[in-house]
Amino acid sequence: MDSRTEVREFLRSRRGKITPEEASLAVSGRRRVPGLRREEVAFLAGVSVDYYARLERGDLSGVSNEVLAAIARALRMDEAETSHLFNLARAAQTRTTRRRRPSTNAAPQIRPTLRRFLDAVTGAPTRIRNERMDFIAANQLGCALYAPVLKDPVRPANNARFMFLNPEAQSFYPDWERGADDIVATLRSYAGRNPNDKSLTDLIGELVTRSDAFRTRWAKHNVRFHRTGIKRIHHPVVGELELNYEAMELPANPGWTMFAYTAEPNSATDERLKLLASYAATINQQEGITQGLDHDLAVREP
Repeated sequence: MDSRTEVREFLRSRRGKITPEEASLAVSGRRRVPGLRREEVAFLAGVSVDYYARLERGDLSGVSNEVLAAIARALRMDEAETSHLFNLARAAQTRTTRRRRPSTNAAPQIRPTLRRFLDAVTGAPTRIRNERMDFIAANQLGCALYAPVLKDPVRPANNARFMFLNPEAQSFYPDWERGADDIVATLRSYAGRNPNDKSLTDLIGELVTRSDAFRTRWAKHNVRFHRTGIKRIHHPVVGELELNYEAMELPANPGWTMFAYTAEPNSATDERLKLLASYAATINQQEGITQGLDHDLAVREP
């Protein structure tokens, strides 16, 4: 992805989201553009109009952290947006010395200690994914929870590809619209951080080409962090589940994030999750299904 284009489109998209009233600016006369004008952003950030115009054209060479922070404040960027702006600036300033990042699509190597930890977690679905949304590993209950995603013969199984290219996704994810927004925004955050990750950009290129829904969302330049929240799933065996999730980055494996899902005690989801755990254990014993994704990703749909 071209860094200048990314910077230009991101700044324009953020500028278009802020109204003068939100920025506490007086409004006079008819406005021909939505959001703030360039001169208004420059005023709020304390830089010249010409300087800000250069930045918005995608030229971030030599820009200081102080100026970037001022622009982020002027455009009322949240933490994810501010981080993305700094990542884009870093990429723009180092583009002449970039080295291609090794592909994250290679076969994952799971440390035995990490595998034992996953297997020891029996009451909560737990999985690990990389920045491409590939499934790296999961415990038995995590495999059972995401069985419809994992049945895809294309390996590694990928949640973004399932979301946008598999017609089953809209029934599996009742909040499909919100989930689709989140996946695209998270992928854009990762792409800003790692612009030379070929496997990531290849996935994005595939989805832009094959999915109108992805392409429309990608053009909005939204970004977000995926840290905690609620995940609603309509599971083909146990029905509706409303799960709280916590995301934990794994520093020993850069780019890997572990997600653990829990239910409110004594809730309907709690009972259904216990039923799913019992079902998964029975299937595993009867059919010898391999539950670890790092063991050939051999998981069947319940």
